[in-house]
Amino acid sequence: MKKFILVALCAATPVLPAQQPRVERYTFSLQLPDAGRHIRGEALARLGAPPTVDMVAFDLDATMHVRAVAFGCEDQVVAARFEHLKGQLRVAIPPRAEGGGRGTAGTECIRISYDGEPGDGLIIGTDSAGRWTAFGDNFPNRARFWLPTMDHPSQKAKVTFVVTAPAGRAVVANGVQLTLAQGTDGRVTTTWREDRPIPTYAMVIGAGPLTMHDLGQTACGLAEDGGCVPQMVWTAPEQAKYMPGQFARAGAIVEFYARTIGAFPYEKLAHLQTATRYGGMENSSAIFYADRIFRRPNGIDVGLIAHETAHQWFGDAVTEREWAHAWLSEGFATFFAALWTQHADGDSAYRAELSRLRREVISATVASERAVIDSVETDPNRLLNANTYQKGGWVLHMLRAQIGDSAFFAGLRGYFAEYRHGNAMTQDVQRALEQASGRDLGWFFDQWLRRPGWAQLRTAWQWDATTRRVTLDVAQEPRFGAYRLPLTIDIQDAAGAHHRVTVEVEARSSQRVVLPVELAAAPRGLTFDPDVALLAAIVPR
Repeated sequence: MKKFILVALCAATPVLPAQQPRVERYTFSLQLPDAGRHIRGEALARLGAPPTVDMVAFDLDATMHVRAVAFGCEDQVVAARFEHLKGQLRVAIPPRAEGGGRGTAGTECIRISYDGEPGDGLIIGTDSAGRWTAFGDNFPNRARFWLPTMDHPSQKAKVTFVVTAPAGRAVVANGVQLTLAQGTDGRVTTTWREDRPIPTYAMVIGAGPLTMHDLGQTACGLAEDGGCVPQMVWTAPEQAKYMPGQFARAGAIVEFYARTIGAFPYEKLAHLQTATRYGGMENSSAIFYADRIFRRPNGIDVGLIAHETAHQWFGDAVTEREWAHAWLSEGFATFFAALWTQHADGDSAYRAELSRLRREVISATVASERAVIDSVETDPNRLLNANTYQKGGWVLHMLRAQIGDSAFFAGLRGYFAEYRHGNAMTQDVQRALEQASGRDLGWFFDQWLRRPGWAQLRTAWQWDATTRRVTLDVAQEPRFGAYRLPLTIDIQDAAGAHHRVTVEVEARSSQRVVLPVELAAAPRGLTFDPDVALLAAIVPR
């Protein structure tokens, strides 16, 4: 038994993530109760090097009681001075004995002993059959309610969970399972280890009477290590008979994304029935789905599986550095779920999905008032909106059309390869797509991501029998300003044949264009944006 000494510090100003050293790996040893909500934890945060700052700060809610803090990577530990105030645990870094500065040997390992009843983050309760369960639900910054971490998407780390739980409860977490051991008291200790750095919002455990359905080795040759991606579904016993259901397509989804983007980034992919507050939560290598969805007649929708699976690449492996750029996660997952629809069900289904997403953007108040890159909003929960999801997805859809499939997917593959297991910002994906296409896209990113709204066009046309051409007038409403965009028109001639033309609409209030199609007679009609390529409301006048 190690002995720790508690010593308080004076109050300090808030510590920003950028001011902190990086944690390479967290090891959380957790004791879960047989009943009730009280947990005990031992956390080891291993930094990349002895810290040179005066203080290292961890986010930890006041519901968790810190019993002790110490330095030491092995058995030899030294008590640390700390304070735990206003949701932050601040650990003082001792000065060096000689030469000045901070960061003596051993201070790169910070050990935290704590306990309490989580107010959030780890959802402890009972399932519909009255059986005790516990599920991590950290997004966006709720890990702090049960885990001492630097709880910000820029502070990714590897993680190990050593979880002791009541008998009869399976424990699932990130990474691979290393050990499973039953103690003399009947309680079972399970160790899971994730060797890729992941955001704190994706560091989770699930504990309950879970039954596993093995989906087998999938996407072989497309895992990061060159092997296969083991997949499985964990459900309550009552739902086991309905498996795999739509999860039968999980292997094909991973294979499609891996071939399109890059190798699957984690050691396995588990799908779990859980107590998450969200429909689905993309925890790295262990996607959590809401219990209620498993209990409805048609079960999990394949679109949800595709969305959460896409997050394993975008959101988990490549994580936005700042919350304002959350579209790099949710917009990408929305787009790639639609791309899976195109791959699996065809172009018509893809266009139908994009039409639905466009209606949702245009009907959303937030899309008319705020930009996708929203640096004003300070609550990351409020960024889960139509801007981040639907409009972000539409931006990628329009980029695809703007530069073509070859450059678009080459650029995304380069972006993923460069920032995999790290953090990125919008300018990083812009640069990758510019390099792949050889085109300046600054105007496009500014237009669609840094201002609110969408294009609002009013169109009118007339047939000139002398020139045998159609003259098109395009006016842009002033509400959101003028947009630069390619407008495709389908012209149906008098005989019923169709002619496609695309005109470049300039970013000005009005424009007249003579369409480059010669017709024998007045056309029957014009259809604007027939391929659902523009985030625009187009109204004839």
